[in-house]
Amino acid sequence: MPIYEFECGGCGHRFDRLQKMSDPDPTGCPQCAADQVQRKVSAPSFRLAGSGWYETDFKKDGDKKRNLAGDSAAPAPAPAPAPAPAPAPASSD
Repeated sequence: MPIYEFECGGCGHRFDRLQKMSDPDPTGCPQCAADQVQRKVSAPSFRLAGSGWYETDFKKDGDKKRNLAGDSAAPAPAPAPAPAPAPAPASSD
């Protein structure tokens, strides 16, 4: 269940509430009982970042883990071409 943040428009009191997505939002402020409560948009308390996210981190040691962050089927970049050999000096025979 997600945690939602609410703010009272009357007194400015902010509070969090753990509720189902289908539950109705509270209408009254728990501090002043005003009917001016609105849901706030807030950032989550965690961030999923980096290249270490696997299909599941709970597989057995023998099972192969797939990295979902990158495309393993992408071809590797081609190496740079080798420089051309220098021309041989002209001989004076």
